[in-house]
Formats: sequence, structure tokens, C-alpha cells
Amino acid sequence: MVKQLVDLFKVRIGILMSITAVVALAVTPGRPVAVWESAVLFLSVLLASSSAGAFNQYFETDLDSRMRRTRNRPFVTGSFVHNAWWLLPIALLLVVGVGAAALMLNDMAGLYVFLGAFFYAVVYTIWLKRRTWLNIVIGGASGSFAVLAGAAVVDPQLGPVPMLLAMVLFLWTPPHFWSLAIAQRDEYAAAGVPMLPVVVGDQSAANAVLWNTTALVVCSILPFFFGLGWIYLAGALAGGAYFIYRSVQLAGNPCRKTAMKSFFASLIQLVALLIFAVLDVI
Repeated sequence: MVKQLVDLFKVRIGILMSITAVVALAVTPGRPVAVWESAVLFLSVLLASSSAGAFNQYFETDLDSRMRRTRNRPFVTGSFVHNAWWLLPIALLLVVGVGAAALMLNDMAGLYVFLGAFFYAVVYTIWLKRRTWLNIVIGGASGSFAVLAGAAVVDPQLGPVPMLLAMVLFLWTPPHFWSLAIAQRDEYAAAGVPMLPVVVGDQSAANAVLWNTTALVVCSILPFFFGLGWIYLAGALAGGAYFIYRSVQLAGNPCRKTAMKSFFASLIQLVALLIFAVLDVI
């Protein structure tokens, strides 16, 4: 039961988004922030992200049943009965998460927490995923709002560092998901989801991953020129170089093996960036 709930609410993704928000809080110049504020931010983002993740599975049960990667999700297997009652706890998580951020932190933090969930649950899941290959490009902005929420706790008037880090998350999402989509193109095609590899083919999608990764790495270096230090720069360069290396391999041979290596490289790049950003301000 616990594992099924973790899968339903996409808790792992929520934890990553919460960590991203807290890192943004840590690196944003401004007033000292209390530990309890960081804890409220972490839980607020986690609750809102979990709400959006569960709604995604509630709305996409038909798609999930057609793909090998998702056919073991609780609504597909019948572990959880797919009915409208699930919308109550899903909505409650969102209300509590956004409300806690707005009331205990500030209005802008609450707004960004809400927008992160809204972009994933509504913009990506309902409006775009089944209609256009731009689904993950626009819907991927949900991760950027976690950065902005963290920065807003320190200073609602966003400075260049959090804005650049939000752009980094925005640019990170497409090559991350397109790499996975190349590896699972046949499944997305069978499910009728117009992910980029389905629309333009593996080679063109792999080229897009490489160019997008290059833009991502360039953008990830820019915070160094606006206040972050050499430790951050070292992490941005190391993680970025590895992601570009795997993206070059993918563009040279777009197959499942190189696509999955690129996918995991994107995770390594993001984790390295977050770790070195924190080390830089300690």
C-alpha cells in the first residue's frame, strides 16, 4: 500500500522539486531564513507536486494502460479504484500546500507553488500532452516555479540568480524527457502521445536534445557572473560536460541504449548542480 501511494503521488519527483526549491532559497541573496521557513517550503512544494502527480495519473489512466513503463500504476492495475472520490484528497493536498506557503511564508511563494502544480496538472496533462510535441516544453515550466517559490521566500522581488536558475530548470526538462521519449518512442506512438521523437523521428529529436543541452549548460554557467562562486561553477561545468558528452553520443547513434544514458546524464547534471550550489554558499 505504501509503495502504491508513493507511486500514485509521484513522491520521488516531489522530493526532487522540494529540494530544488530549498536550494534556490539557500542561494538567493537576502535576509536570513529560519529553519522552519525552509521546512514549510519543502513540505508545501512536496504536497502541491504530489497533488499534481496524482491528478496526472487520475487523468491519464487510459494512456498509462497502453505503455509498458506505466501499466503497473495503481489506477491501471486496479489497486486503487478509479473514481471521483480521489479528486478530494488530490485537491486537499493542493490547498494545504499552497495555503501553507501563502500564509506562513508570503503570497508570492504561495503563487509560485500553485503555478508549479497548475502547469503540470492542467497545462501539461490536460491541455498539451495529447495535442502537441510542445507539451513538455511549455508544461516543463512547472519545475521552474519551484525555484521561484524558494527564491520568493527570501525576496519576492526576484533577482538574476533565481531567474537564471529557473531558466536552467526550464531548459533542463525537454532534453531530459526527450531522451526518455526516444528510448520509448514506440510506446508513445502506440499510446497516441505526440512526443517529439514520434513527430519528427529519433535522429531529429536527438539533435534537438544536443542543442537544448548545450543551451542548458551555457545558461547554468551564467549564475557565476551574478554572485555564485567557483564551487558552483565547477559543478555546473562538470555536470554539464557529462550531459553534453552523452547528448553527443545520442545524436551520433539515436537508439535506446544511448537515449537512456542521456536520460540518466540529465539527472546527474541536475543533482550535481544542486549539490554544488549548496556547497558554494555554505
